[in-house]
Amino acid sequence: MATIYRFLSEEDTSAFCHKVSAALARGWSLYGSPTQTFDAATGTMRCGQAVIKDVAADYTPEMKLGEQ
Repeated sequence: MATIYRFLSEEDTSAFCHKVSAALARGWSLYGSPTQTFDAATGTMRCGQAVIKDVAADYTPEMKLGEQ
C-alpha cells in the first residue's frame, strides 16, 4: 500500500473547480490549503491544490497518478 500525491493546477476558472471535484469523486483527498498566484506570462490567475490517495499498489515512478 502506498500514499500517492498529485498537485492539480489550472487557471482560476470553473475548470479548476471541476478538476478538483473530479479528483475527489475518484477517491482523492485534499492535502493542505489551496494556492493562488498571478501568472505574469499569461496575465491570468492560477490556482493549485494538492491531493493524496492511498492505493493498493507499491509506488513506482512509472505510475500514472491521474489513472489511480
